[in-house]
Amino acid sequence: MRIGVFAEGRTAVVLDGDDAADIHGRAAVDVSELTGGEPLHRLIEHGYDFAAELTRERLADLPRRAAAGLDWKPPLPRPGKIMGAPANYYDHVDEMPDSATIVDWGLFLKAPTSVTGHRSTIRLPWSDKRTDQEGELAVVIGKTARHVDPKDALDHIFGYTCVLDITVRSTEDRSLRKSFDTFTPIGPWITTADEIPDPSALELRCSVNGVLRQHTSTSKLIYGVGELIAYASAAMTLHPGDVIATGTPAGVGPLSDGDTISLTIDRIGTLEVAVSADGAIPYLDRPGHKGER
Repeated sequence: MRIGVFAEGRTAVVLDGDDAADIHGRAAVDVSELTGGEPLHRLIEHGYDFAAELTRERLADLPRRAAAGLDWKPPLPRPGKIMGAPANYYDHVDEMPDSATIVDWGLFLKAPTSVTGHRSTIRLPWSDKRTDQEGELAVVIGKTARHVDPKDALDHIFGYTCVLDITVRSTEDRSLRKSFDTFTPIGPWITTADEIPDPSALELRCSVNGVLRQHTSTSKLIYGVGELIAYASAAMTLHPGDVIATGTPAGVGPLSDGDTISLTIDRIGTLEVAVSADGAIPYLDRPGHKGER
C-alpha cells in the first residue's frame, strides 16, 4: 500500500493503475483526538492498521483521483527525528577524501524543518559553495524501538520512501550543512512495509536534468536496514514517524540554479524536485562570519 498526503493535508492511498483513493475522514480513529503532528504521522503514531482497515473492498467505494495530478505534500512534514547514515556504500566512500565509513562516523541528525516534498524547490543558500544531491532510501519507523536486535528490527518499520539528503560541501558539522530549509525532500508517498518484505534488494536511480548520476542496489549498503535500526536504537529511542536515511551511493554531484532532480526507487515511486539559487549569497557574507584566521 502506498500512502501519501496531498493538498490541504488530505491522506490518500495510491492504488494499482496509479489512481488515488481519498481516505480523508474515513480512518477508524479520530485523528483530532490524537497527539500533535500531521494526520498521517498521527495515524502511524496511533498504530492504525492500514492493511486491515483499508481493504480493497472498502477502498473501492472511495472517491478516486489520478495520482499524477495531485499536489503531493511531504508524507511526514515534521518527523520527530531524521537520522542519516554517512558513508554507508563503499563506492561512495571511494569518492570521498578519506576512507572512513559509517563504522567510523556513526549517525548524524538533520533538522525536521529541512523537510519538503515532491515537486517542491530546493533553495541553495550560498552562491559560491558546492551543494550536492544524495539520493537515498528512507525508513519510516512504525513502532517504538529501543535496544532492538537486528533480527527483529524490520518489525519496527511502518514503511519506506524516497529521500534526497541535500548537502553543502563546507567545513561545518554535517548536521548544519544538511539542515538548511528545503534540504530534505521526502516522498512522494510511503510504501508500507508489507509491500517490501526485503528492503535489501531495491534498485535506486537518481538523475539530474535527465542524466543518470547514481545507480545502485540497497544490497550494497554497509549497514543494512535492520543493522541501522539496531545501531540507532542503541543510542536513542526511535518513535513512530521517525525517519532514517540509509545512505547514498557513488555519484553525488553539484547542483545549479534551474536543475531538476529525479530519484526513483523500486516499489516506491519517483521523487522529483527543482533547484533554485534565488536569494543565494556569497559564503563569506553569511551571518556570524568574522573573517578568516
